[in-house]
Amino acid sequence: MFIEVVKSKIHRVTVTEANLDYIGSITIDEDLMDAANIIANEKVSIVDNNNGERFETYVIKGERGSGVICLNGAAARKVQKGDIVIIMSYALMEFEEAKNFKPAVIFPDTRTNMLVKLKK
Repeated sequence: MFIEVVKSKIHRVTVTEANLDYIGSITIDEDLMDAANIIANEKVSIVDNNNGERFETYVIKGERGSGVICLNGAAARKVQKGDIVIIMSYALMEFEEAKNFKPAVIFPDTRTNMLVKLKK
């Protein structure tokens, strides 16, 4: 039996742009994509903490180190610049494998969308 589990999560980032005139997708800073184990064209679910919207789209690479989180096309109508969103992707796996799977979850700084380095 296969089940769907959270594979990756970018927890609480700030929308930097909403571009209605671009083809549909979400542009994500490539540093955030790498840290969260998300690749270009991957399907993601997005939750807007400000208005409760939940929707799906696919990822395109944004400029590395830019902090960009831009909703494009129709998705731009679901958010506003400055909204806080959570971005999640999922994977199908065998039930037993899923019991031990650890998703990549990151917590960027919501002011800059940059990764926070934790002190040891």
